[in-house]
Amino acid sequence: MSNMELSEQELIRRASLQKLRDLGINPYPANEFKNNVTANQILTTFNSEIPNLQEVVFAGRLMSQRIMGKASFGELQDETGRIQIYVTRDEICPGEDKTLYNEVFKKLFDIGDIIGVKGYVFITQMGETTIHVKELVLLSKSIRPLPVVKEKEGKTFDAFTDPEQRYRQRYLDLIVNPHVKEVFLKRTKMINQMREMFNERGYIEVETPILQPIPGGAAARPFMTHHNALNIQLYLRVANELYLKRLIVGGFEGVYEFSKDFRNEGMDRTHNPEFTVMEIYVAYKDYNWMMDFTEEMIERVALALNGKTSIPVGDKEIDFKRPFKRITMFEAIREYTGFDISEMDENALRDVCQKIGVEFDNTMGKGKLIDEIFGEKCEGHYIQPTFITDYPVEMSPLCKKHRSNPELTERFELIVNGKELCNAYSELNDPIDQLDRFQEQLRLSEKGDNEAMFIDMDFVRALEYGMPPTSGMGIGIDRLTMLMTNSVSIQDVLLFPQMKPEKRAEEDPAEKYLELGIPAEWVEVLMKMGYKKVSQLKDVKPGKLFNDLCGFNKKNQLGLLNPVANDVSNWLN
Repeated sequence: MSNMELSEQELIRRASLQKLRDLGINPYPANEFKNNVTANQILTTFNSEIPNLQEVVFAGRLMSQRIMGKASFGELQDETGRIQIYVTRDEICPGEDKTLYNEVFKKLFDIGDIIGVKGYVFITQMGETTIHVKELVLLSKSIRPLPVVKEKEGKTFDAFTDPEQRYRQRYLDLIVNPHVKEVFLKRTKMINQMREMFNERGYIEVETPILQPIPGGAAARPFMTHHNALNIQLYLRVANELYLKRLIVGGFEGVYEFSKDFRNEGMDRTHNPEFTVMEIYVAYKDYNWMMDFTEEMIERVALALNGKTSIPVGDKEIDFKRPFKRITMFEAIREYTGFDISEMDENALRDVCQKIGVEFDNTMGKGKLIDEIFGEKCEGHYIQPTFITDYPVEMSPLCKKHRSNPELTERFELIVNGKELCNAYSELNDPIDQLDRFQEQLRLSEKGDNEAMFIDMDFVRALEYGMPPTSGMGIGIDRLTMLMTNSVSIQDVLLFPQMKPEKRAEEDPAEKYLELGIPAEWVEVLMKMGYKKVSQLKDVKPGKLFNDLCGFNKKNQLGLLNPVANDVSNWLN
């Protein structure tokens, strides 16, 4: 990277980096730094009457400095919070050589540097818990300045809040917005609570393939890739359902997996192409049992994360206390559209869609039409946790037919805040019925439905050996985290969400500048100064551009021979 591509602050920091090396200080040491305390432990356990914490070793990022004469203050930040440090010249430089304080700490350290200190804890006259530093060492030099977030009288100024920058540079977001970390700590705690509940019941956590020859288990558009050695097309999994049910066939009676799934579909506030799902399958259970199990799991998570079952979500208060409301899909559609569609065929459903303003096309079969009606007219009304049950058989190719109505299936979805949170079945274990359902999906695919399921003949073969009655449930971990942390976007609960490619300013090729008579060595300078396109030069006054070029040359120590004023005028004319 040339100096012209660096900002003034970056140049200053690189100069400091070299000065540190000239002083014999390694700015990136390899040896272990054995810290023995965190900022939060200091702030919560220090007792000035004893006193304790008189030999602390602490490491963190330098977030502020107040440089004075022989003594200075600073703030170090670790993963638990910030702690003030007090640094005196004669304490860290007991001999004649005061370089470590006068040069290194005062002049060569920058905000963002990671440093380690040894010392003891005390309370300042202002009442602030502080580390009195006896030894100090640089652990990592920061050569790019952090955004400066200012606070005064409880108000924050110049905050790092631009969503695209925050998501694209999450590392920076976590440094300057420490509260963001709480979302991800809660996410981890939530997953641990679920895993703990499953393990208490003896269920086994397993891993299933991400690269699959057939993307089964969900109606979704897959990502495709190619395996060179085998010369075959593979898919990133859209669901792990069929592999988990193979394990039930094999004799496991309770299996679960926290999996990364991938769907080559749209992106919005609730959808990311890569997402986390927990799926669990338990033998000898049905969907009624699974509703009770799901209620218990989510209530447990809410209590563990928030200490209560009622939590704020936007401007609403959602209560996850058991039991949740239960209503069939046909009852929900009748309630919010006025139409009883339980006996309707495909043509009648198209008529209903036209009457109530639901868009559809000729590729949609009966199941897709019903799904569109429910999604457009009903789903958004269910704010409090509600189980929508008994889906039409056309919508559920992997689900067992209802025990009392063969036109329906034993399936439920949990809707919270107007969005699907989880999906569960009494699993289909009749291999002949399963093959018929797969073949119906094939017919939909031939009509143009690019989300229809593929036929997985190996899964049918597994069912032919016999799978016990089983209930399965899948829940979106990202959406559950959104609810439990009151986050409005899925990007807020993913450390590194998928982003569009970073936009770069359009630039003219160097030849266009050369055509104006501009020497090659000044083309790069002009572009660095912001003149990315020749057209930007047309309204610039020659005198101003001449002075700016000379100033930029001097400031950045480029060593170029300054242009002649008349030459600059000729470039523009």
